[in-house]
Amino acid sequence: MTRVVHTRADLGAARAGRFGDTAVVMTMGALHDGHLALIQAARQAAKTVIVTIFVNPLQFGPTEDYSRYPRTLAEDLKLCEAADVDVVFAPSVEEVYPGGTPMVMVDPGPMGEVLEGAFRPGHFAGMLTVVNKLLNLTGPDVAFFGQKDAQQLALIRRMALDFNLPVEIVGVRTVREPDGLALSSRNRYLSAPERQTALALSRALAEGATRPTVPAVLEAAHAVIDEAARAEPPLALDYLALVDPGNFQDLREDYTGNAILAIAARIGTTRLIDNVPLTITGEAT
Repeated sequence: MTRVVHTRADLGAARAGRFGDTAVVMTMGALHDGHLALIQAARQAAKTVIVTIFVNPLQFGPTEDYSRYPRTLAEDLKLCEAADVDVVFAPSVEEVYPGGTPMVMVDPGPMGEVLEGAFRPGHFAGMLTVVNKLLNLTGPDVAFFGQKDAQQLALIRRMALDFNLPVEIVGVRTVREPDGLALSSRNRYLSAPERQTALALSRALAEGATRPTVPAVLEAAHAVIDEAARAEPPLALDYLALVDPGNFQDLREDYTGNAILAIAARIGTTRLIDNVPLTITGEAT
């Protein structure tokens, strides 16, 4: 039976007396199959599984969708119960930030200033701060995060390394709809025509991932995005970048090795991100 707690004290009580490894999955609720894949991976890895449900105001900018972000706690708890989650921690903002906005926050550094960090100033500082707090509160041996948020995952791994946090950070493959659209809580905002346009994100990534060189990857992906920009409704590109997985810096044209092709775009009022890991092999033989 899933135990639902809302305070730090009750979370500590729920953790007490549990033996064996503990895994945590951090969410902002509005759970979907992507979250359930994380929970399943956690269930296979640990004796105790904790899911956190908290819409973190610190990672939303002033023009972003904090107030309209979907909050579906009752439905989320049913999914957690069905997935055999042991503890759900669903705190209030006041419980997580009892003194208001923290005076000390986690600085994401140079990797947090590019791509999502450039388009969403302050986002990664807010995200890393709450992840750090929730890791301290839940005390897991292992934490699972989705690879769809590749830059976020890389920053969390870097924080765990740089701060000597006693937790293993594990990435789980992106879960997609049958039509290729990456699962996201924001997909529910898309109208039917907007969803058709949004499919260009995954198509661009798929086209780019088959190419052997940096210029060829970007050319193939941009061709798909340029077509979607002329669709009705149109896709408005924030960025399309081919980056080093270790620092999220753009790759030089002659680079070979592992890479991430990342994209962010707006369709109507909805902003979506996606990415694909790939290997740049060099010129085709």
